[in-house]
Amino acid sequence: MGDVLPFKPATPTTTEEPLWRELVGTRLRDRRHERGERLVDVAERAGVSSQYLSEVERGLKDPSSEILSAVAGALGLSVREIAGGIAHDLRAGLRADPRGPLCLAA
Repeated sequence: MGDVLPFKPATPTTTEEPLWRELVGTRLRDRRHERGERLVDVAERAGVSSQYLSEVERGLKDPSSEILSAVAGALGLSVREIAGGIAHDLRAGLRADPRGPLCLAA
């Protein structure tokens, strides 16, 4: 029988996939900046503390669907628009970011 050779994975060309909460936070922060609004004003309209909204925008907190809906509404968005935009960005990124070699063994 032949020798067993260790498979050395290719050096990753990208960093780890971002977490969903990070993608949501970035999209919310970008929208708030587009509108030229302060964090405290959006947080007040959404009924959350500015500290909590800051943590959501930085991807440190994973908001419930109710909180996400309230913050999205305060920014003139729907949860569907946020999720759809993130999905679109991920699909576009996956096409431009090959995952490297694939090794299949039988």
